[in-house]
Amino acid sequence: MFFNKKVILATIGNDISVAEQFLAKGELVAIPTETVYGLAGNALSEKSVLSIFETKNRPSFDPLIVHTDSLEKLDGLVYDFDGMAEELATTFWPGPLTLLLPKRDVIPDLVTSGLDHVAVRIPNHPLTLELLRQLEFPLAAPSANPFGYISPTQASHVEAQLGESIPYILDGGECNVGIESTIVGFVDGVPTIYRLGGLSVEDIENVVGKVNVLPHSSSNPQAPGMLKSHYAPRKPFLLKSRKELESAGNDVAVMVFETPLSNSGSKQRILSPTGDVKEAAHNLFTYLRELDSLEISEIWAEYVPAKGLGLAINDRLRRAAAL
Repeated sequence: MFFNKKVILATIGNDISVAEQFLAKGELVAIPTETVYGLAGNALSEKSVLSIFETKNRPSFDPLIVHTDSLEKLDGLVYDFDGMAEELATTFWPGPLTLLLPKRDVIPDLVTSGLDHVAVRIPNHPLTLELLRQLEFPLAAPSANPFGYISPTQASHVEAQLGESIPYILDGGECNVGIESTIVGFVDGVPTIYRLGGLSVEDIENVVGKVNVLPHSSSNPQAPGMLKSHYAPRKPFLLKSRKELESAGNDVAVMVFETPLSNSGSKQRILSPTGDVKEAAHNLFTYLRELDSLEISEIWAEYVPAKGLGLAINDRLRRAAAL
C-alpha cells in the first residue's frame, strides 16, 4: 500500500520575531534584500553554514556573503577596514555593495571556502536591517534558490524553489534592484570588481577612481558569484542578434531590451519599454522565470546597452548562457 507524503511548505510572513527564533535555533530563513532574496543562517555557526550549502546544493568552493547592520559590528568580523574600503562603505551602505576584506578568526573557513578574505555587506531593506539589529550574530546569505538557477526577487519565487526545505520566508515584497550586489576587493591597493552587480562601475569610480574589473571565474572563485555558468533557467538559453531574434519560431520565447518583436506575442518579455537599464535589471530574473515556465524549447535574448547596470545585466545573460 502506498501513502501520499504530505508536503510541508515554508510559512510566508513578515514577522521578524519568528525569523529570529528560527535563526537562533540554527535553522535557515529566507530574507529580503534590495538585490535578491537570500537564504540566511548564522554566519558564525559551521552547522548553519553547512546547511546553507546543502539546501542550495551549492559547491563548498563557492564562498558566501556575510550580512550585518552596522560598521561597528563589522569591526568584529574583518581587518583592514579603512581607506578606500571605508570610503565605499560610508558612501553606499546600506546598499548593493559587497566588500571583500581580510577575515577575523570568528568567521568559519567554511563561509569563505578556506580563503583568508570574507565578503561582507549591509543590505538596504528595512525588515532585514531590523532583523540583523536584533540578532547576536551576522547572517551568511547567498541567493535563496537552488545553486545555478535564477535568483529570486519575490517571496513566491523562494517558496516555489525551496519552500519544502526551510521553515520560514520573511516577505519584504519585490526586490527593488533585482540583481545581486557588486563585489569590490583590493588587489595591491587597486580597487577591483570581482562581480558586476547592482552598483554601477561609474558610481564606484566616482568615489575611489579607476577600478579593475575581473572576468568571471570557472573554478575556485575568489569571491561569491564568480562561476562561469550561473543564474540560468532550466530551458536552453541562447544569446542572439536582433536579426536572429526576428526569426524565432513558435517554440521559442524571447527577451528583448526595449523594442518589442512583432512576431512573438505572449512568449516575449520586454525588459524596459522606456530603455532604462535600472528597470531592466529590476525585471531580469522575474522575466527569466516567467519564460522558463512556458511550454517552449528554448529562450533567446539580446544584450542590453553596456552602460551603468547594463554591464551587470549582460554579465548575467552571458553566464545564463554559459559563455
